[in-house]
Amino acid sequence: MTDLPRPSAGNGAVIAGVVPGQSVRIVREAAHYAALAHTELIIAHVDTTRFVAFEDPDGYVHTSTVDVAGAAANAALDEVRRMSTEALADSGVSWTVRQIIGDPALALIRLADEVDASLIVVGTRKRGLGESLREFLTGSVAARLSHRQRRPVLVVPQGEPVGAEDDLPWE
Repeated sequence: MTDLPRPSAGNGAVIAGVVPGQSVRIVREAAHYAALAHTELIIAHVDTTRFVAFEDPDGYVHTSTVDVAGAAANAALDEVRRMSTEALADSGVSWTVRQIIGDPALALIRLADEVDASLIVVGTRKRGLGESLREFLTGSVAARLSHRQRRPVLVVPQGEPVGAEDDLPWE
């Protein structure tokens, strides 16, 4: 086995799309792949209460907000930071947490393009009526990522697998 050359800063980063309450397994799997590639890990939380209004030619993004409390987005980001700090305490991987805005799949794609990411890691969604309705309205983030950009997408199961005779989360 040969050692892979270490990419320059930002080149080839692994991105983990994370929401509060997700299994720490998503962050740990992403860190594992970042370590294998000798690159950094970017843990991204998407604030869906804000969206891109327009983007200047120089790349500056102007945002607009849905009339929902910004405090909730800040609390979610704080929770993602706390969970990441605990999960990666002994990982030895260089990592940061970033909050991005808008539609989750499109925001992760924009970030991946910005940092020239080598891999995007997301988790499966939780079971439940609320999650089923959200996926019905917006579609699966993992499926949308796999069809709308060129990078590999790793989908990490969050919990116990569904049995062959059990209903899938969207059924």
